[in-house]
Amino acid sequence: MIVKIYRHKRKSPMEISTEEKRRQAHYRIMTETPIPSLVTRLAIPTIISMLVTSIYNMADTFFVAQLGTSAAGAVGIVFSIMAIIQALGFTLGQGGGAFVSRLLGARRVDEAIEVASSAFFAAIAVGLLLAIFGLTFTNGLMRALGATDTILPYARAYGEYIFYACPIMSASLVLNNLLRSEGKAMLGMIGITTGGILNIFLDPIFIFTFGFGTAGAAMATAISQTISFLLLLVVFLTGHSNVRIRISKVSRRLSVYSTIVKNGFPSFSRQGLATISSVALNVNASAFGDAAVAAMSISGRITFLLFSAMLGFGQGFQPVAGFNWGAERYDRVKKATIFTAIAGTVIISILSFSCFIFASDIVRSFRRDDIEVIRIGTIALRAQCCMLPFSALCVITNMALQVTGHSFRASFTSMLRQGFCFLPYILILPRVIGLLGVQISQPLSDMTTFIISLQFFLWFLRKTDRKIAEVNSAQQ
Repeated sequence: MIVKIYRHKRKSPMEISTEEKRRQAHYRIMTETPIPSLVTRLAIPTIISMLVTSIYNMADTFFVAQLGTSAAGAVGIVFSIMAIIQALGFTLGQGGGAFVSRLLGARRVDEAIEVASSAFFAAIAVGLLLAIFGLTFTNGLMRALGATDTILPYARAYGEYIFYACPIMSASLVLNNLLRSEGKAMLGMIGITTGGILNIFLDPIFIFTFGFGTAGAAMATAISQTISFLLLLVVFLTGHSNVRIRISKVSRRLSVYSTIVKNGFPSFSRQGLATISSVALNVNASAFGDAAVAAMSISGRITFLLFSAMLGFGQGFQPVAGFNWGAERYDRVKKATIFTAIAGTVIISILSFSCFIFASDIVRSFRRDDIEVIRIGTIALRAQCCMLPFSALCVITNMALQVTGHSFRASFTSMLRQGFCFLPYILILPRVIGLLGVQISQPLSDMTTFIISLQFFLWFLRKTDRKIAEVNSAQQ
């Protein structure tokens, strides 16, 4: 089968044998390397990627905020658009990646190539449809997302170029997730960080030097995302990945796409609800003025920077769990789950404590001359820092369930933080206690999510124990 897959590349038998040896060596690394060192090694590049992504998102917020409070609020509005793009990209990327990870663990390479190719081209198609829709209904969409009359012009200018980049952004997310699923996060990090650093440098040039304003920030993002996409694509086209992207391998079987979507549905739920919750937050904050919208936007970006470190650590865990689940090394899956939950909690606790202490100074750096934005943002940020440490176990639980194919439970837990728990708080509390309700809705949601997720975490550990017992029994 391998000869059939690579025949059109005219490789010699020796070259094919070398490539197979490389795959076998990678298999041994994923199934034999001690868990702490393997998870940490894979997590470092994903943490860097997530941090760089968050930093250049914050750079957009920082530079645009210099244009005024309404412009800063526009970033929060368009963030909902980017959350939709991420929802599509992560659905296909993490759905396909989780599938690919298990297939590689089971040594079914040809099927992994089919899944990867199908997810990639599906992302381009879906991104193109979203771009057409967004460009056609820009004004109405921005108002529906919470833009006030004063914020709308900035949001429209910012959002237009983000829509142009939709196909590239969604496809780039798929490529990055596929590399992580193979355990080759370092290659993904190169593409993501290069684009992110470029974005940070281009922001002030396009916004201030060229005088494009908020549109300049979006242009910088679109260009940097395109560079990231091209770098990631080169990895797949030059054979540096275990799976290849080929249009000839795009599946015509509905079952392949249904499995990708099924595996990726937790990501869709999480990101989709993030969009809904962002809209609900903006709408409720707008009742208290542009300062409240801007403050919550700034606080949200800072919080996501902290949260991204935990997400990056969890994404280093996912290929380990998925690969070893496919290889039936359930003992390693359990060790990886416990280790990542503990280490992740320690990491996010240290970051949250530091941010709590300097919350006022951090918010002030974005809008130094707006006392109201600083006041509102500081309270919101400190409240969030108190509850963020509880999110580590929630993230790992959801990722473990998703990558091992427990789609229903993974989908449910993915809906907790930004959906089932957050939406009731944000819809009720502002009407009862005013602005404070807006500020504390997410922290209360995090605590509630932790209580529920803990039950699923314990269930997953019991499930791995049963799997371990089954393997031991079969070997006797």
